[in-house]
Amino acid sequence: MLLNARLRIALTYLWRHHRLPRIARPATFTEFVQHRKLFDRDPRLAAFSDKVAVKQFVADRIGAHWITPTLWHGTTLPANPPWPRPFVVKSRHGCNQRAFVRSGDDDWDAICRRSARWMRQSYGRWLDEWLYTRIPRGLLVEPFIGSDGQLPVDYKLYVFGGKVACVQVHLERETRHRWLVLTRDWQRISSPTADANPAAPVSLDRMIEAAETLGQGFDFVRVDFYEIAGEPRFGEMTFYPGSGLDPFDPPELDLMLGRLWAGVRATPAA
Repeated sequence: MLLNARLRIALTYLWRHHRLPRIARPATFTEFVQHRKLFDRDPRLAAFSDKVAVKQFVADRIGAHWITPTLWHGTTLPANPPWPRPFVVKSRHGCNQRAFVRSGDDDWDAICRRSARWMRQSYGRWLDEWLYTRIPRGLLVEPFIGSDGQLPVDYKLYVFGGKVACVQVHLERETRHRWLVLTRDWQRISSPTADANPAAPVSLDRMIEAAETLGQGFDFVRVDFYEIAGEPRFGEMTFYPGSGLDPFDPPELDLMLGRLWAGVRATPAA
């Protein structure tokens, strides 16, 4: 079973990165993600990736005001949605499984059919992402937290050994999705693009402090936030960013982040 998973992971990595991963001796960030997928069976990974269960952990650690409330969770959406629009439907056990309901014009029947497909899928198996196979399959509904119908900017903080190293900023996720990477001091380290550096969120220092609190005890975790009317809002915790398949630009950034991960793993626990 492990041999088959290792082969699948190697071939998928080759397809995306045009080289085989050094799984036994990872050096880059994306290789460390493959190593974690194969060998890290820490049960906390699943607990903190569960979009329902993680909210209580976050509320206990940094406060309930960081949390987007859950309007409902279950396994089958009702025939008629009782929640005030706009709202968001998500799976609790997968990634990129969501539907936005902004008005009565949205096709609720189609969203129900889509959510039923999410419930039939074992999300983690197709990319050998073990932790998702340990999260109960389910759905949740949250208020839409963007403004004027637009999604908020997504700030994804990379935390190594309880220390934020950089922030990946995702722009226009619904229409022209792209991202760039900046240091915690807001200096770009990803390659230049047509996008100017976005303004730092006014709550950046609070996001960093919260991410470092939530990231204690892990060699690596990505902690995601939004900023709503100047206030930071927790998004999720992620242990396999992009399943380790998204190339960094420049490639040297992959190696730089890999060195940070390796440094944490090499440091003896206090």
